[in-house]
Amino acid sequence: MASKKSELILALDQIEKEKGISKDIILETLENSLLVACKNQYGKNDNIRVSINRENGKVAVHAIKEIVEEVEDPVTQISALEAKVKFPKNEIGETVEVEVTPKNFGRIAAQKAKQVVVQKIREEERKGLYEQYFSMEREVVTGIVQRYNNNTISVNLGKVDAVLTENEQVRGERFKPTERIKLYIVEVKDTPKGPKITVSRTHPELVKRLFESEVAEVKDGTVEIKSIAREAGSRTKMAVWTDNKDVDPVGACVGVNGARVNAIVEELRGEKIDIINWSEDPAVLIENALSPAKVVSVEIDAEEKSARVVVPDFQLSLAIGKEGQNARLAARLTNYKIDIKSESQVGLTPTEETSADF
Repeated sequence: MASKKSELILALDQIEKEKGISKDIILETLENSLLVACKNQYGKNDNIRVSINRENGKVAVHAIKEIVEEVEDPVTQISALEAKVKFPKNEIGETVEVEVTPKNFGRIAAQKAKQVVVQKIREEERKGLYEQYFSMEREVVTGIVQRYNNNTISVNLGKVDAVLTENEQVRGERFKPTERIKLYIVEVKDTPKGPKITVSRTHPELVKRLFESEVAEVKDGTVEIKSIAREAGSRTKMAVWTDNKDVDPVGACVGVNGARVNAIVEELRGEKIDIINWSEDPAVLIENALSPAKVVSVEIDAEEKSARVVVPDFQLSLAIGKEGQNARLAARLTNYKIDIKSESQVGLTPTEETSADF
């Protein structure tokens, strides 16, 4: 006849079903907790073992004792005379498990069970939250702005709040409480209070992930984003490529009448985005990267990872950009040091020569 399940086992069955927390894990944790309580109350004996019946929930304390002729240490030994009654099959020199469950141990077990179950549920829920958001690391999520805490912003991601630090904020961006914004998850850390999530609005990968969500060809891998250089809040340069001759990678990212890129520009509060064609030829790539400026020639020093670029006189300021931004982003996008000169400057002597070096 099967033993009747106790309230503890029935409750753990329900928790396992509803929350997915293993009953055996909780029972093992409870056994360890009861063992500590038992040793603290009845002496710190290494030969004590606590067990919980997996069916009826009965708690038992056993002491491992050696059968001896004459008992010198009652904690670790049992007399052959007593063992003959309780353990008729065992002989002197063998060890047996003697039940030593205290009379009030059921009450202690019940109290501990409540503590362990509550703690284990919290731990497992925290672990589940951490694993859920850790799997979203380096992805883009939508958050709801909660409040400003000095220079940081608290943003709710659904089940937890994330921290948008000052370094990860775009200068000049201000948000209202309850406003929905896109964020890049930079890092997820496990802490005793739950997952600590750092998010960003400045990370270049934010732009990449936004294009993946907006452009089907990027999402399915037809178009590949090879490189991104970004000055958050101002301008981004992005180089794209495809091996499909029937697909225009730049056109796919821009969309009909600019619909796709404009949706991302709107999400980034007006940040300009230049999309260029990637090339394995560094000279071609640098020429494309300096767009919208026109380039006359590009001389490459592959060993030094540097390039000398000549542009028409009237295109020099455009190639350099406001405060050097266009050339600076082009250098970061291509990973080349770029020296820009105008056509009229090329003929000057080195001491008289003026140029822009990035």
